[in-house]
Amino acid sequence: MTTSEDSLASPPTPSAETDGRSLGSGVVLPRGLVVLLGVAAIVIAAAGARSIAWLIGPVFLALVLVIALAPVHGRLRNRGWPGWAATLVLALSVYAVVVSIALGIIVSIGQLATTLPQYAAQSRDLVSSASSTLTRFGVSPEELRKVVDSLDLGKLVQVVGSVLADVAGLASNLIFLLTLLLFLTIENVTVPKRVGRIAVDRPLVAGALRSFAHNTRQYLLVSTVFGLIVAALDTIALFVMGIPLAVTWGVLAFVTNYIPNVGFIIGLVPPALLALLTGGPGLMVAVIAVYGVLNFVIQSLLQPRFVGDAVGLSVTVTFLSLVFWAWLLGPLGAVLAIPLTLLAKALLIDIDPRATWADALISHEDVEKEKRRPHREGRGAGVSGRWHRRHRPEGGPTDDEAVQA
Repeated sequence: MTTSEDSLASPPTPSAETDGRSLGSGVVLPRGLVVLLGVAAIVIAAAGARSIAWLIGPVFLALVLVIALAPVHGRLRNRGWPGWAATLVLALSVYAVVVSIALGIIVSIGQLATTLPQYAAQSRDLVSSASSTLTRFGVSPEELRKVVDSLDLGKLVQVVGSVLADVAGLASNLIFLLTLLLFLTIENVTVPKRVGRIAVDRPLVAGALRSFAHNTRQYLLVSTVFGLIVAALDTIALFVMGIPLAVTWGVLAFVTNYIPNVGFIIGLVPPALLALLTGGPGLMVAVIAVYGVLNFVIQSLLQPRFVGDAVGLSVTVTFLSLVFWAWLLGPLGAVLAIPLTLLAKALLIDIDPRATWADALISHEDVEKEKRRPHREGRGAGVSGRWHRRHRPEGGPTDDEAVQA
């Protein structure tokens, strides 16, 4: 009788899971306040990151390059190479990639700056002809004059050059970037041991980091291979059609292949406009058709099949991540949008089993695939539960114990 009276007199205490988050001293924050605090923290962090974008961009680019080429060290070690020799080969490989990209972009920018101004007269004649046509349809001459004054071929050079130069923005920070790459390459040797030590106490964190490195490496490999294929085919097609700077536009197509959703458009506009100036509307339509076919077949049909679950992000999330990282870090952020998003997902979602709902919102996985997947109770989103059971050290903490820790 006493027990039932106590139960009636003492109403159940609201749990942190249903009403908010506990501070550990019996104080529970309302869930709405938790959301507002989280949004405020994101805004403050974004403002701080934007103020040091000049540092974050090159650092993350160096990290991505080392992650992409890290398997070289492991394979050489498996073949019996000494550690110092494998590390040296890895460092030289990373340097070769950086120098090749930088030189290719610098040469392309130089050709762009010297060639495009030669077509200034044709561009003015084309604009004047278009203005006369629009005037006959009743468009105000004053408005047309403003539009004509705002059109400048030099601005096209600046826009295209900003995309290329910011990726090679390495030139101004080359010493810093090369030094950072050297340190990261040396540190890469001890990364597996460090992640293994993390896995003893925080298996979810270790799994998320491994998943980020694997997915980033797979994404970069597929994007690079298909980017080279698209760039080669575009260069050959433009050369056959007689478009000037065919190699430069091929380099642009390769770089913009890393930009999701809108990279194809960025790579198409300059050669299409140059085709219009050199050969008229017919040649421009031909360039657009060739680019459209190549983009549809390679980037829309073939490339997504090979990328598969490496990205695992919905189209909407991919586009929003592009806009966000481009705003935060500039053109380099647009190129690195997918790896940056994968890192944010690993650190904010994959390490927290309670964030499975967020993984479901941003993932592109279909319902049938989710039904065929084993039950994921007690694991972080994006990290396989079977991986934890297979790799959890003997006597080590379970997932639930790790979450409580």
